[in-house]
Amino acid sequence: MPGLAPKDLRHANMKKLLQLALCIALLALPCLAADSAILRNGFSIRHERRQVIGTVTRLYIDGDQSSFVDIPTAEIDHFESLPDSPVLSPEPQPTTATTTTPHPFDLTQTVKDASGTYRLDPDLVTSVIRAESGFNVRAVSPKGAQGLMQLMPQTAAQLGVKNAFDPQANVAAGTRYLRELLERYNFDLIKALAAYNAGPQRVEQYNGVPPYYETKAYVARIVRDFNKKKIAAKSATAPPVNKTSTHKPIPAHTQAKSSPAPSVAQN
Repeated sequence: MPGLAPKDLRHANMKKLLQLALCIALLALPCLAADSAILRNGFSIRHERRQVIGTVTRLYIDGDQSSFVDIPTAEIDHFESLPDSPVLSPEPQPTTATTTTPHPFDLTQTVKDASGTYRLDPDLVTSVIRAESGFNVRAVSPKGAQGLMQLMPQTAAQLGVKNAFDPQANVAAGTRYLRELLERYNFDLIKALAAYNAGPQRVEQYNGVPPYYETKAYVARIVRDFNKKKIAAKSATAPPVNKTSTHKPIPAHTQAKSSPAPSVAQN
């Protein structure tokens, strides 16, 4: 550097080296980088990594990729980046005899297993999960309902769930509770869904769906989504329709009020 004495020049060079070393050290720090998948229904799912597999996008919820959710790519509106959080010194987790190794979480398989156990249509369970949490494993409602199927703490305790954010336990308990409600109301799906949302006491008080906008919209949304799945599945296996056919699609308001396919539950 012009104008600096050799001693000052050495000090300047040393300062640059220290700054460079500090930058390298900061870059080496582990970071918790995450994105948020914004769904078309307004829900968001925080995830560490994603992978497109055919027509679905797999969102890895945890950094170790032990938990993931498969979302139809068409259901995702866009992604948003979340700020990085540098971790300076992660604390070691104590190792005890009760420590368990997390297992990979596949929502599709989890729903299939729970539906098979409690003899429900997996499409119905998936529709309930979509309406309850938007597939967000860590969802918490203003009233305190938790997890994928939004179990209230009291309900979770009654069903033997110790951790409502454990997706397998949450889906299994929520599916079991839905089955119990269906049996309670003689497999009247509308009443069962209303009870899942507003509570059995309200359904019995009003002898049907209570006059709450939230509950009415909730029931209609699930029935519409469930029927949509069934119509799509039927169309996929049906022979080609003559273009001159006069058949018209079922209006949305009619679908919402109609009863779903008879495969909802098996006695």
